[in-house]
Amino acid sequence: MNSNSSNLKIKRYDLSEDKSLKAFSAADELTLERFSELSSKDKPLVIYNDRFGYLTCHLADLKTSTVYTNKSQLSAITSNCKANGINFENYCDPLSPLAYKVDFALLKVPKSLALFELYLQHISENSTTKVQVVIGFMTRHFSPKMIEIAEKYFENVEQSRAVKKARTATLTGKKKIEKASLIDSLEFNNYNYQQYWGVFSAKHIDYATQYFLKHLQVDPKDQNILDLASGNGVIAKEISKKLPQSTFHLVDDSYLAVESAKLNMNGENVQHYFENNLSNFDKNSFNLIVSNPPFHFEHEINIQIPIHLFKECFRCLKPGGNLQIVANNQLNYSSQLKNIFPKVETVAQNENLVVIKCEK
Repeated sequence: MNSNSSNLKIKRYDLSEDKSLKAFSAADELTLERFSELSSKDKPLVIYNDRFGYLTCHLADLKTSTVYTNKSQLSAITSNCKANGINFENYCDPLSPLAYKVDFALLKVPKSLALFELYLQHISENSTTKVQVVIGFMTRHFSPKMIEIAEKYFENVEQSRAVKKARTATLTGKKKIEKASLIDSLEFNNYNYQQYWGVFSAKHIDYATQYFLKHLQVDPKDQNILDLASGNGVIAKEISKKLPQSTFHLVDDSYLAVESAKLNMNGENVQHYFENNLSNFDKNSFNLIVSNPPFHFEHEINIQIPIHLFKECFRCLKPGGNLQIVANNQLNYSSQLKNIFPKVETVAQNENLVVIKCEK
């Protein structure tokens, strides 16, 4: 464990204005404590779902690897390591093998249980037979399904008592499991969309996106199009059926979403970006930007992130270009967008959703 761990300062890097939100939880602290009880410092370790780098910074001086799923997560961990004078470079995506087999794994249980299972599958493939896994979670987020999934991969699942409304479970006795495909199939508009476990809306194309596609306005002049928070690429794919000659740029913060979109949308006129901002793009780049923007981040709601992206959209749109989004009515994005764009109109609205068009 890092000898300066008591002096580490872990910050949030997510544009949040809510001062009550912390960069780590009691579940992170309890997971670290449980690991310290079990660990042997010379044995290799892997960390999953370390959102801001609390676990990575504390354990960086061991033989540690960290598996990332989001660009924002990777950037936050890198920033916190740098701010604390820690040199750490052992990162891996969740679809690639680790550099070596591990004896320990620490996993903060994600909101998506499909992603939780993908992590356990990754641990199963990249660990020794004697691997010990410590999973951490807040008690209010507990689900019996969580234990059911864990027991699919391990013989023994031992839960701790609750401490500060958090718990851990220690998984031992790795089972022999056949490697799964990790990919779900979703039928929509006569196309079989593919996406990795843990990508948003696993069972069907979500209703907000379906509503958006019914009311989306496109023009043959829209030759350069950005799909922001593209998920599995369904919005860009459906637009491409109408505008096959246009150029499409698909951006998502989720590595698994980007890799899913590559399964569904490809060609010389398609580019994919694993990014959580629009810094790759110049001013006046796009005729049209479309988005079903995220506002849930694990168990938190944060509208500051999409609002920041809307400002970036304005910069990246050509004069006369437009941004079109779908959102929950309760988020009241229109008032925020009117502070950014000279023209904002409601294209369609029902009791739950609204489609908004903003022109530059």
